[in-house]
Amino acid sequence: MMKTDEQRPVTGYDRRMYAIMNRREGASLHATAARRRAVVVTHIVLTAAGIACWLYSVLGDERWATVGILGVLLPWCVATGVINGATRGLLELRARVLDERQRAEKNRVAARAQYVMMWLLLSATVLVGGLGLAGVEIEGLIFPVLFSVFVVHWLMPLWLAGLAAADEPADDTEDGPEGDLTGGA
Repeated sequence: MMKTDEQRPVTGYDRRMYAIMNRREGASLHATAARRRAVVVTHIVLTAAGIACWLYSVLGDERWATVGILGVLLPWCVATGVINGATRGLLELRARVLDERQRAEKNRVAARAQYVMMWLLLSATVLVGGLGLAGVEIEGLIFPVLFSVFVVHWLMPLWLAGLAAADEPADDTEDGPEGDLTGGA
């Protein structure tokens, strides 16, 4: 009988990844829904630019496309880190370090991403099929479209999790309605 991921013991790797994904230094970058949306949109734009540069490097002039890829890579990695911080590593952490609520949220995000991707794949199929029926040579489009859809399929759960992440609860460091809880004057 094989153990599921939730039944396996938490490893040192799991503890390190949990600590990394729950660091609060960059919390101000994703503190509000508007900031999270802006980061996700920025990530989508950087991803599109990276795809375009990579495809151009494969199908066209590789020197300028390589420079473009290198220029996009660092901001893309930072945006990915901000989204992972906003979701507290929901998609990067193993199930054994997630609580039941987080596992349920991870499943909801995966189901939503699958639904969105189904419609995106249908749209891409209709578009390429329509272009083919209109007499456009689609052989040159097959690889770029498939590669782009693959990348979007890979990143869709991250984008949807970033958009669905809730605001962090407010700090209780200031005197609230209960007053000073330390017993001081």
